[in-house]
Amino acid sequence: MGTTIDIIASDNHRLAAYVAEPAGEPVGALVMLQEFFGVNQHIRDMAEQYAGDGYYVIAPAIFDRVERGVELGYDQAGIEKGRALRAQLVLDQTMLDIQEAIDTAARVAPVATLGYCWGGSLAYLAAARLTGVTCAVGYYGAQIAGHANETLHAPVLLHYAEHDEYIPLADMEKVRDLHPEIEMYLYPGTEHGFSCNDRQYYEPTSAALARERSLAFLSRYLKR
Repeated sequence: MGTTIDIIASDNHRLAAYVAEPAGEPVGALVMLQEFFGVNQHIRDMAEQYAGDGYYVIAPAIFDRVERGVELGYDQAGIEKGRALRAQLVLDQTMLDIQEAIDTAARVAPVATLGYCWGGSLAYLAAARLTGVTCAVGYYGAQIAGHANETLHAPVLLHYAEHDEYIPLADMEKVRDLHPEIEMYLYPGTEHGFSCNDRQYYEPTSAALARERSLAFLSRYLKR
């Protein structure tokens, strides 16, 4: 099982981060970025899963600037609190926290950002705004289209659901038009959160395919 450490961003904000380490020499490092449900059991499970694939994984607790120790469920109460907490964050400060997680992971191996939902958007933004990002993977990030004019400095892989209540297909097409270099997949018949086995619309076949594609992408770019 992983451990929780504290890291300190460049503005001296201290935040927690969950770390999962592989059994042997890391094949790469991942900064795993949370949904707006916090670093909950699902995020820790995903960190452990990727550690099992040989990656050093660090999942920073982005909500710590507002409230420490946030772990929310996927019910309506969790959704409402997650949205309220996210609304209190300042994006530039969030990026400082992610940068510190990247810098921490970079001491171990080349770094990719990988995130789900809100974290998928943050993973994309990290590839545009932060240093030390070798590549990025984003799952159904609803804010990506709003930042589609950003200049990317690393390869990006994006996974989208066909029937996403938060992401119209026009948003995906906007990202594709502005960034034809992005590797992008649409999963037929799926809905938002299809990769999370704790969510209502979990779809195991598409989740497994997206994971397979993510591992292949990471292996391509995270070379020591």
